[in-house]
Amino acid sequence: MSSLAKSSAAPAELNATLEKSGFLGQPIGVWAVFFTSIIAFMGMGLVNPILRELSEKLMASPSEVSLLYTSYNAVMALAMLITGVVSTRFGMKRTLLAGIGIIALVSVLGGFAGDIWTLVGLRAGWGLGNALFVATALSAMVSLSSNGTAKAIILYEAAVGIGMSVGPLLGGTLGSISWRGPFFGVSILMVLGFVVLTVSMPKPKPLASGAPTAPASLLEPFRAMKHRSLLVLGIVAALYNVGFFTIMAYAPFVMGLKPQEMGFVFLGWGVLLALTSVFMAPKLQKRLGTLKAMSLMLLLFVLDLTVMGLFTSTKEVVIAAVIFAGAVLGNSNTLITTAVMDAAPVARSTSSAAYSFLRFIGAAISPFMANKLAEHFNVHLPFFVGAGFVLLSVLFIRLNRKHLRRIDQARPAH
Repeated sequence: MSSLAKSSAAPAELNATLEKSGFLGQPIGVWAVFFTSIIAFMGMGLVNPILRELSEKLMASPSEVSLLYTSYNAVMALAMLITGVVSTRFGMKRTLLAGIGIIALVSVLGGFAGDIWTLVGLRAGWGLGNALFVATALSAMVSLSSNGTAKAIILYEAAVGIGMSVGPLLGGTLGSISWRGPFFGVSILMVLGFVVLTVSMPKPKPLASGAPTAPASLLEPFRAMKHRSLLVLGIVAALYNVGFFTIMAYAPFVMGLKPQEMGFVFLGWGVLLALTSVFMAPKLQKRLGTLKAMSLMLLLFVLDLTVMGLFTSTKEVVIAAVIFAGAVLGNSNTLITTAVMDAAPVARSTSSAAYSFLRFIGAAISPFMANKLAEHFNVHLPFFVGAGFVLLSVLFIRLNRKHLRRIDQARPAH
């Protein structure tokens, strides 16, 4: 009997030890969401290396192919507004599973598509699934974490970086066989993620007791935007995402690489994104403060895009600049996401919904705009326009600095 008591007490003691052990000492539910987030973001990156292949095989212009990003991001922006309501009604676990299930379904259908417009429509469904998963995954990791908001966000951004670095390499490898391969690959990965979450993630305790943890009204994200700090950060992210998706949706056409070669480029990009998210961003935040560090990274991004615009015809320079952008974007993503979590006195799920709605508007506009600018003017202009939008985000921070003071004052210790 005593041995049984000891064995039953052991897991509790182990869990207590893990919870005290710092960054890595997270409950199993956090690691389940972390692993599944890697798979979800691998799915986003799998399509990146085959953009040129899709243009050639489906006889579509680059701007038409870029609509794969536009439909995806536009639907994701709108769907972000309902993620809190959905997770309130169905719980975080079911919402995450619904998101993954939708992605698995539309990706396998994409593998059988015969034209670009079918793919554009399916990518809109992909955006819905990704919205349900991404917004809820961040909230789930924060709420289940035993080590505070900041460390949960760093872990989430690490999952983003790992997924978006490994995804393009896998997509490029599968895409070198057939452009349909990455779509089928995404579907298999999503099924794997579905199984992991089903088995490993517990129901969050607040939901199990019946207490709501997310906004009960669709109007809550709009009400949250009345807080100037949250609205400012959302607009900053929308402007910054114009530059971000200029790299994602336009740079592949400029580099002119084969799918597998493109995969290696974005592997380097994603590795730097992951490493800086976890190791560099917290140090910058501690040393400079959130706002100064954020502005510095955005200015570096302006310079990087400007270099791409000046040397667009030299693919080696563009490749190097794209890889370097991973380091800048990794820092920027973590700093901005951390700032949003403490920007307004509202539920974090509400902040996330309002912020994501605004930032994905920029992400929806950028891909089509960049490729249209290249088609109607020249190949350099999209990078300069992207740099201009990112520069506007820095100026916007400067003009609204008084509304963002609480972010540095409430800065969490990493």
